[in-house]
Amino acid sequence: MYERLEELAARYRELEQELARPEHATDPRRVRELATELKSLRETVQAYDRWKQLRRSLEENESLLSDADVEIRDLARGEVNDLRERIQEVESQLRALLVPRDPNDAKNVVLEIRAGTGGEEAALFAADLFRAYSRYSERTGWKIEVLSMHSTDTGGAREVIAAISGREVYRRLKYERGVHRVQRVPVTESSGRIHTSTVTVAVLPEAEEVEVQIDEQRDLRIDVFRSSGPGGQSVNTTDSAVRITHLPTDLVVTCQDEKSQHKNRSRAMKILRSRLLDLEQRRQRAERDQERRGQIGTGERSERIRTYNFPQNRVTDHRIALTLYRLEQVLDGDLDELIEALAVRSETAELS
Repeated sequence: MYERLEELAARYRELEQELARPEHATDPRRVRELATELKSLRETVQAYDRWKQLRRSLEENESLLSDADVEIRDLARGEVNDLRERIQEVESQLRALLVPRDPNDAKNVVLEIRAGTGGEEAALFAADLFRAYSRYSERTGWKIEVLSMHSTDTGGAREVIAAISGREVYRRLKYERGVHRVQRVPVTESSGRIHTSTVTVAVLPEAEEVEVQIDEQRDLRIDVFRSSGPGGQSVNTTDSAVRITHLPTDLVVTCQDEKSQHKNRSRAMKILRSRLLDLEQRRQRAERDQERRGQIGTGERSERIRTYNFPQNRVTDHRIALTLYRLEQVLDGDLDELIEALAVRSETAELS
């Protein structure tokens, strides 16, 4: 870690000298590039300088522990203990600063939850999971908006698509993507037999228009039709539902929850852009990390990441072997312990 910090500190000094060169005064673009890189390194280099200063103070005080004067030894001992604690704090900060930042971390997300195997029981748990993420969003101060929902007669959900916006939403929710497994006795099961069902969760960083280029004339087929299902009489009497097909990838998005065709089209485009961005980023990651150990089977939608066992009041995250015996609280949106543990595991892996 410290070799990397020395490299960053040397680069920081080099950038300072570069910016001071008079020839750059006539090249604003170059100045912006250098200033941006300098700013990205500043917090890390300042923390490293603080660490080195604390280390020097620690060595000075440790040398006084053998002083002939008792008072000086006592003062030095107190300083040594304090300095060791402060050094540990700065070292933790440096480890966090050295973790490569995911460029999507600050983005809002499109959350997609779909019932998998298990029929109606899977749909009921899909609704439970959406409720958990909704309550977690409320606790965190995020805004959540349902873009599309296909409900069942018993209160379940075949599919829920929602937009969540706020501070660093993707950074925290990205660990939720994958297959969630539930084990419980269905209400309709008279023999008390436990059923196992699955729900898939996708967390897509919300795409800006500049990130995904779509030629609407050539790339899209847009169909409008009369919406069906719950929604009231007025929803079903006009061609307000919208289906957008992205021809180059065959991705299809349908929105019919709003009475307005314009609103449904806008929501469908938001979902489509996020799916296209996710598709491209996953393709790039696959190419970049093809030979990197541990990449296969981490975070993909086909992976079983977590089990919710109702008879045992247990939630187990299989990626980090973490088990909590408070399933009710987790499904009430208390996800912090799970998410924090996953973030620590991810940061540790990045540094190794």
